[in-house]
Amino acid sequence: MRKTMEDILEELLQTSPYSLDKAEKRALYRKALSELTRRHYAACPEYQRILDALGFDAEADHELEEQPMLPVRLFKEYELLSVPREEVAKIMTSSGTSGQRVSKIFLDKTNTKNQTRVLTEIISSYIGKKRLPLLILDTRLALRDRSMFSARGAGIVGFSTFGRDTAYALNENMEIDIPAVQEFLKKHEGESILLFGYTYMIWQYAVCALREAGVCLQIGEGRLFHIGGWKKLKEQAVDSLKYNEAVREVLGNVAVYNYYGMAEQLGSVFVECEHGHMHCSNYSDVVIRRPADFSAAETGERGLIELVSLLPTSYPGHVLLTEDEGEILGEDDCPCGRKGKYFRIHGRIRGAEIRGCSDTYERH
Repeated sequence: MRKTMEDILEELLQTSPYSLDKAEKRALYRKALSELTRRHYAACPEYQRILDALGFDAEADHELEEQPMLPVRLFKEYELLSVPREEVAKIMTSSGTSGQRVSKIFLDKTNTKNQTRVLTEIISSYIGKKRLPLLILDTRLALRDRSMFSARGAGIVGFSTFGRDTAYALNENMEIDIPAVQEFLKKHEGESILLFGYTYMIWQYAVCALREAGVCLQIGEGRLFHIGGWKKLKEQAVDSLKYNEAVREVLGNVAVYNYYGMAEQLGSVFVECEHGHMHCSNYSDVVIRRPADFSAAETGERGLIELVSLLPTSYPGHVLLTEDEGEILGEDDCPCGRKGKYFRIHGRIRGAEIRGCSDTYERH
Protein backbone atom coordinates (compact mmCIF):
# COMPACT_ATOMS: atom_id res chain seq x y z
CA MET A 1 0.00 0.00 0.00
CA ARG A 2 1.42 3.38 -1.03
CA LYS A 3 1.80 6.03 1.65
CA THR A 4 -0.10 9.25 1.02
CA MET A 5 1.69 12.60 1.00
CA GLU A 6 -0.12 13.44 4.22
CA ASP A 7 1.46 10.36 5.87
CA ILE A 8 4.90 11.17 4.51
CA LEU A 9 4.81 14.80 5.68
CA GLU A 10 3.50 13.83 9.10
CA GLU A 11 6.42 11.43 9.57
CA LEU A 12 8.94 14.04 8.43
CA LEU A 13 7.54 16.62 10.83
CA GLN A 14 8.52 14.34 13.72
CA THR A 15 12.22 14.62 12.81
CA SER A 16 14.84 17.38 12.67
CA PRO A 17 14.49 19.30 9.37
CA TYR A 18 18.10 18.56 8.29
CA SER A 19 18.39 14.94 9.41
CA LEU A 20 18.08 12.84 6.21
CA ASP A 21 21.30 11.67 4.59
CA LYS A 22 21.75 11.16 0.85
CA ALA A 23 20.56 7.54 0.68
CA GLU A 24 17.54 8.09 2.94
CA LYS A 25 16.46 11.20 1.06
CA ARG A 26 16.85 9.66 -2.40
CA ALA A 27 14.66 6.71 -1.42
CA LEU A 28 12.04 8.98 0.14
CA TYR A 29 11.93 11.37 -2.83
CA ARG A 30 11.57 8.58 -5.36
CA LYS A 31 8.33 7.55 -3.65
CA ALA A 32 7.07 10.97 -2.51
CA LEU A 33 7.62 12.89 -5.74
CA SER A 34 6.17 10.06 -7.79
CA GLU A 35 3.10 10.11 -5.55
CA LEU A 36 2.76 13.87 -6.03
CA THR A 37 3.16 13.57 -9.79
CA ARG A 38 0.41 10.92 -9.90
CA ARG A 39 -1.87 13.09 -7.77
CA HIS A 40 -1.48 16.15 -9.98
CA TYR A 41 -1.69 14.09 -13.18
CA ALA A 42 -5.08 12.76 -12.06
CA ALA A 43 -6.45 16.07 -10.76
CA CYS A 44 -5.04 18.82 -13.02
CA PRO A 45 -6.04 18.50 -16.71
CA GLU A 46 -3.42 20.96 -17.92
CA TYR A 47 -0.65 19.11 -16.07
CA GLN A 48 -1.91 15.82 -17.50
CA ARG A 49 -1.72 17.19 -21.05
CA ILE A 50 1.85 18.36 -20.48
CA LEU A 51 2.96 14.95 -19.21
CA ASP A 52 1.13 13.16 -22.00
CA ALA A 53 2.87 15.37 -24.56
CA LEU A 54 6.19 14.45 -22.95
CA GLY A 55 5.32 10.76 -23.04
CA PHE A 56 5.88 10.56 -19.29
CA ASP A 57 4.63 7.47 -17.41
CA ALA A 58 3.01 8.92 -14.30
CA GLU A 59 2.11 5.51 -12.87
CA ALA A 60 5.73 4.39 -12.42
CA ASP A 61 8.09 5.60 -9.70
CA HIS A 62 10.91 7.81 -10.96
CA GLU A 63 14.15 9.15 -9.53
CA LEU A 64 14.40 12.81 -8.51
CA GLU A 65 16.24 13.88 -11.67
CA GLU A 66 13.68 12.11 -13.90
CA GLN A 67 10.63 13.93 -12.55
CA PRO A 68 8.97 16.28 -15.08
CA MET A 69 9.68 19.92 -14.31
CA LEU A 70 7.51 22.92 -15.07
CA PRO A 71 9.06 26.29 -15.91
CA VAL A 72 8.14 28.64 -13.08
CA ARG A 73 6.90 31.22 -15.58
CA LEU A 74 4.10 28.83 -16.58
CA PHE A 75 2.19 29.89 -13.47
CA LYS A 76 1.98 33.41 -14.91
CA GLU A 77 0.22 32.09 -18.00
CA TYR A 78 -2.15 29.44 -16.62
CA GLU A 79 -4.23 28.78 -13.54
CA LEU A 80 -2.99 25.37 -12.44
CA LEU A 81 -4.70 23.65 -9.53
CA SER A 82 -5.29 20.09 -8.40
CA VAL A 83 -8.24 20.61 -6.07
CA PRO A 84 -11.83 21.73 -6.77
CA ARG A 85 -12.10 25.52 -6.82
CA GLU A 86 -14.54 25.45 -3.93
CA GLU A 87 -11.77 23.94 -1.77
CA VAL A 88 -9.31 26.77 -2.49
CA ALA A 89 -8.73 28.65 0.76
CA LYS A 90 -6.14 31.14 -0.45
CA ILE A 91 -4.74 32.40 -3.76
CA MET A 92 -1.14 33.60 -3.48
CA THR A 93 0.33 35.90 -6.11
CA SER A 94 4.03 36.39 -6.80
CA SER A 95 5.83 39.71 -6.92
CA GLY A 96 6.49 41.52 -10.18
CA THR A 97 7.17 44.97 -11.56
CA SER A 98 4.33 47.13 -12.82
CA GLY A 99 2.77 45.61 -15.92
CA GLN A 100 4.19 42.12 -15.36
CA ARG A 101 1.89 39.16 -15.05
CA VAL A 102 2.00 37.50 -11.65
CA SER A 103 1.87 33.84 -10.73
CA LYS A 104 -1.33 32.64 -9.09
CA ILE A 105 -0.90 29.78 -6.63
CA PHE A 106 -4.02 27.99 -5.39
CA LEU A 107 -3.86 26.66 -1.84
CA ASP A 108 -6.35 24.58 0.06
CA LYS A 109 -6.43 24.43 3.86
CA THR A 110 -4.15 21.38 4.05
CA ASN A 111 -1.49 22.88 1.79
CA THR A 112 -1.60 26.17 3.70
CA LYS A 113 -1.27 24.40 7.06
CA ASN A 114 1.66 22.28 5.89
CA GLN A 115 3.50 25.31 4.53
CA THR A 116 3.21 27.01 7.92
CA ARG A 117 4.28 23.91 9.85
CA VAL A 118 7.33 23.29 7.68
CA LEU A 119 8.45 26.93 7.70
CA THR A 120 8.13 26.87 11.49
CA GLU A 121 10.30 23.75 11.77
CA ILE A 122 13.00 25.17 9.49
CA ILE A 123 13.27 28.61 11.10
CA SER A 124 12.94 27.21 14.64
CA SER A 125 16.00 25.03 13.99
CA TYR A 126 17.97 28.31 13.75
CA ILE A 127 16.34 30.39 16.48
CA GLY A 128 14.77 27.87 18.87
CA LYS A 129 11.12 27.33 19.74
CA LYS A 130 10.72 30.44 21.89
CA ARG A 131 9.07 33.46 20.26
CA LEU A 132 11.37 36.48 20.31
CA PRO A 133 10.73 40.25 20.21
CA LEU A 134 10.39 40.97 16.48
CA LEU A 135 11.55 44.03 14.57
CA ILE A 136 10.30 44.15 10.97
CA LEU A 137 12.64 46.24 8.80
CA ASP A 138 9.74 47.38 6.65
CA THR A 139 6.59 49.47 6.89
CA ARG A 140 3.27 48.35 8.30
CA LEU A 141 1.77 49.66 5.05
CA ALA A 142 3.11 46.55 3.27
CA LEU A 143 0.34 44.51 4.90
CA ARG A 144 -2.50 46.51 3.40
CA ASP A 145 -1.24 48.30 0.27
CA ARG A 146 -1.87 46.08 -2.77
CA SER A 147 0.71 48.00 -4.82
CA MET A 148 3.41 46.51 -2.57
CA PHE A 149 2.54 43.01 -3.78
CA SER A 150 0.89 40.25 -1.80
CA ALA A 151 4.03 38.08 -1.68
CA ARG A 152 5.79 40.79 0.33
CA GLY A 153 2.96 41.17 2.80
CA ALA A 154 2.57 37.39 3.05
CA GLY A 155 6.26 37.07 3.87
CA ILE A 156 5.89 39.51 6.74
CA VAL A 157 2.77 37.79 8.05
CA GLY A 158 4.41 34.37 7.78
CA PHE A 159 7.54 35.42 9.64
CA SER A 160 5.53 37.22 12.31
CA THR A 161 4.55 33.82 13.73
CA PHE A 162 8.09 33.52 15.15
CA GLY A 163 7.97 36.81 17.01
CA ARG A 164 6.10 38.71 19.68
CA ASP A 165 5.56 42.39 20.46
CA THR A 166 6.19 43.14 16.77
CA ALA A 167 7.45 46.60 15.77
CA TYR A 168 8.03 48.14 12.33
CA ALA A 169 11.23 50.09 11.67
CA LEU A 170 9.99 52.15 8.71
CA ASN A 171 7.16 54.65 8.62
CA GLU A 172 4.66 54.93 5.77
CA ASN A 173 7.09 57.15 3.83
CA MET A 174 9.71 54.36 3.90
CA GLU A 175 11.86 56.34 6.35
CA ILE A 176 13.44 54.65 9.35
CA ASP A 177 11.93 55.84 12.61
CA ILE A 178 15.09 55.81 14.72
CA PRO A 179 13.50 56.96 18.02
CA ALA A 180 10.75 54.32 17.77
CA VAL A 181 13.29 51.58 17.02
CA GLN A 182 15.51 52.67 19.90
CA GLU A 183 12.49 52.66 22.21
CA PHE A 184 11.65 49.10 21.11
CA LEU A 185 15.23 47.95 21.73
CA LYS A 186 15.35 49.63 25.14
CA LYS A 187 12.12 47.86 26.09
CA HIS A 188 13.72 44.51 25.23
CA GLU A 189 17.23 45.25 26.48
CA GLY A 190 19.03 42.03 27.42
CA GLU A 191 16.79 39.89 25.21
CA SER A 192 17.62 38.23 21.91
CA ILE A 193 15.97 40.23 19.09
CA LEU A 194 14.57 38.69 15.90
CA LEU A 195 14.65 40.85 12.77
CA PHE A 196 13.11 40.28 9.35
CA GLY A 197 13.00 42.13 6.03
CA TYR A 198 13.67 42.09 2.30
CA THR A 199 17.28 42.14 1.18
CA TYR A 200 17.49 45.32 -0.88
CA MET A 201 14.99 47.26 1.22
CA ILE A 202 17.00 46.56 4.38
CA TRP A 203 20.07 47.89 2.61
CA GLN A 204 18.45 50.99 1.14
CA TYR A 205 16.07 52.08 3.89
CA ALA A 206 17.79 50.77 7.04
CA VAL A 207 21.52 50.25 6.52
CA CYS A 208 22.18 53.27 4.27
CA ALA A 209 19.84 55.48 6.27
CA LEU A 210 21.49 54.58 9.59
CA ARG A 211 24.94 55.08 8.07
CA GLU A 212 23.93 58.51 6.83
CA ALA A 213 22.57 59.40 10.25
CA GLY A 214 25.73 58.10 11.94
CA VAL A 215 23.69 55.78 14.16
CA CYS A 216 24.43 52.26 15.42
CA LEU A 217 21.49 50.63 17.14
CA GLN A 218 23.86 48.49 19.24
CA ILE A 219 21.69 45.38 19.45
CA GLY A 220 23.27 43.11 22.05
CA GLU A 221 22.11 39.87 20.44
CA GLY A 222 20.05 39.62 17.28
CA ARG A 223 19.19 37.33 14.40
CA LEU A 224 18.28 38.86 11.07
CA PHE A 225 16.53 36.82 8.37
CA HIS A 226 16.25 38.44 4.95
CA ILE A 227 14.92 37.32 1.60
CA GLY A 228 14.72 38.85 -1.87
CA GLY A 229 16.63 39.63 -5.03
CA TRP A 230 20.26 40.79 -5.14
CA LYS A 231 20.22 42.39 -8.61
CA LYS A 232 20.29 46.00 -7.43
CA LEU A 233 22.90 45.23 -4.78
CA LYS A 234 25.18 43.53 -7.29
CA GLU A 235 24.92 46.64 -9.45
CA GLN A 236 26.35 48.49 -6.43
CA ALA A 237 29.11 45.86 -5.99
CA VAL A 238 27.60 44.67 -2.70
CA ASP A 239 28.07 40.94 -2.06
CA SER A 240 26.91 38.94 0.96
CA LEU A 241 30.15 39.57 2.88
CA LYS A 242 29.90 43.36 2.47
CA TYR A 243 26.19 43.20 3.20
CA ASN A 244 26.63 41.29 6.46
CA GLU A 245 29.48 43.55 7.62
CA ALA A 246 27.41 46.67 6.93
CA VAL A 247 24.39 45.24 8.75
CA ARG A 248 26.47 44.58 11.86
CA GLU A 249 28.07 48.02 11.58
CA VAL A 250 24.70 49.77 12.03
CA LEU A 251 22.67 47.19 13.96
CA GLY A 252 25.21 45.68 16.36
CA ASN A 253 25.78 42.05 17.32
CA VAL A 254 23.48 40.48 14.73
CA ALA A 255 23.78 37.08 13.04
CA VAL A 256 22.62 37.41 9.43
CA TYR A 257 20.73 34.65 7.59
CA ASN A 258 19.85 35.07 3.95
CA TYR A 259 17.21 32.67 2.66
CA TYR A 260 15.85 31.75 -0.72
CA GLY A 261 12.35 30.83 -1.78
CA MET A 262 9.47 31.84 -4.02
CA ALA A 263 5.71 32.22 -3.91
CA GLU A 264 5.34 29.13 -6.12
CA GLN A 265 6.83 26.97 -3.34
CA LEU A 266 6.07 28.77 -0.10
CA GLY A 267 7.16 27.07 3.11
CA SER A 268 10.09 25.01 1.83
CA VAL A 269 12.69 27.76 2.06
CA PHE A 270 16.46 27.38 1.73
CA VAL A 271 18.35 29.09 4.57
CA GLU A 272 21.98 30.17 4.44
CA CYS A 273 24.03 28.59 7.21
CA GLU A 274 26.86 30.07 9.24
CA HIS A 275 29.31 29.14 6.48
CA GLY A 276 27.42 30.99 3.74
CA HIS A 277 25.84 27.91 2.13
CA MET A 278 22.18 27.61 1.11
CA HIS A 279 20.74 24.38 2.51
CA CYS A 280 18.04 21.99 1.38
CA SER A 281 15.91 20.67 4.22
CA ASN A 282 14.17 17.29 4.41
CA TYR A 283 11.21 18.94 2.64
CA SER A 284 13.10 20.32 -0.36
CA ASP A 285 15.84 19.58 -2.83
CA VAL A 286 17.61 21.12 -5.81
CA VAL A 287 18.83 19.88 -9.17
CA ILE A 288 21.11 21.96 -11.37
CA ARG A 289 20.21 21.69 -15.07
CA ARG A 290 22.56 22.27 -18.00
CA PRO A 291 20.94 24.94 -20.21
CA ALA A 292 21.94 23.18 -23.43
CA ASP A 293 19.91 20.00 -22.87
CA PHE A 294 18.45 20.27 -19.32
CA SER A 295 20.41 17.23 -18.18
CA ALA A 296 21.42 17.12 -14.50
CA ALA A 297 24.74 18.85 -13.83
CA GLU A 298 27.49 17.57 -11.58
CA THR A 299 28.51 19.02 -8.22
CA GLY A 300 30.41 22.26 -8.80
CA GLU A 301 28.92 22.77 -12.28
CA ARG A 302 26.87 25.92 -12.91
CA GLY A 303 23.43 25.75 -14.47
CA LEU A 304 19.75 26.52 -14.03
CA ILE A 305 18.30 25.86 -10.59
CA GLU A 306 15.43 23.39 -10.37
CA LEU A 307 13.58 23.59 -7.06
CA VAL A 308 11.86 20.53 -5.63
CA SER A 309 9.38 20.55 -2.75
CA LEU A 310 7.20 17.96 -1.05
CA LEU A 311 4.64 20.60 0.02
CA PRO A 312 2.59 21.48 -3.11
CA THR A 313 -0.41 19.15 -2.92
CA SER A 314 -3.12 21.52 -4.16
CA TYR A 315 -1.28 22.63 -7.32
CA PRO A 316 1.43 21.02 -9.51
CA GLY A 317 4.36 23.05 -8.22
CA HIS A 318 6.49 20.28 -6.73
CA VAL A 319 9.21 20.37 -9.43
CA LEU A 320 9.94 23.83 -10.88
CA LEU A 321 12.64 25.09 -13.21
CA THR A 322 13.60 28.60 -12.11
CA GLU A 323 15.30 31.39 -14.02
CA ASP A 324 18.14 31.50 -11.50
CA GLU A 325 21.67 30.18 -11.97
CA GLY A 326 23.53 28.26 -9.32
CA GLU A 327 25.70 25.28 -8.44
CA ILE A 328 25.61 22.47 -5.89
CA LEU A 329 28.62 22.66 -3.56
CA GLY A 330 28.22 19.35 -1.75
CA GLU A 331 25.90 17.03 0.16
CA ASP A 332 25.88 15.86 3.79
CA ASP A 333 29.33 17.35 4.47
CA CYS A 334 28.83 21.06 5.20
CA PRO A 335 30.93 22.19 8.21
CA CYS A 336 27.71 23.40 9.87
CA GLY A 337 26.65 19.76 10.36
CA ARG A 338 23.33 19.93 8.53
CA LYS A 339 22.55 17.00 6.24
CA GLY A 340 21.36 17.44 2.65
CA LYS A 341 22.60 19.32 -0.40
CA TYR A 342 24.04 22.79 -0.03
CA PHE A 343 24.43 25.20 -2.90
CA ARG A 344 25.25 28.68 -4.15
CA ILE A 345 23.07 31.07 -6.15
CA HIS A 346 24.78 33.17 -8.81
CA GLY A 347 21.77 35.29 -9.79
CA ARG A 348 19.18 35.62 -12.53
CA ILE A 349 19.86 34.40 -16.04
CA ARG A 350 20.12 37.10 -18.70
CA GLY A 351 16.74 38.16 -20.04
CA ALA A 352 14.76 36.83 -17.06
CA GLU A 353 12.12 38.96 -15.39
CA ILE A 354 12.98 40.69 -12.12
CA ARG A 355 10.74 39.11 -9.51
CA GLY A 356 12.20 39.51 -6.01
CA CYS A 357 9.97 41.42 -3.57
CA SER A 358 12.70 43.91 -2.69
CA ASP A 359 14.08 44.22 -6.22
CA THR A 360 10.64 45.03 -7.60
CA TYR A 361 9.64 47.60 -4.99
CA GLU A 362 9.15 50.99 -6.59
CA ARG A 363 8.82 54.03 -4.37
CA HIS A 364 5.72 56.01 -5.26
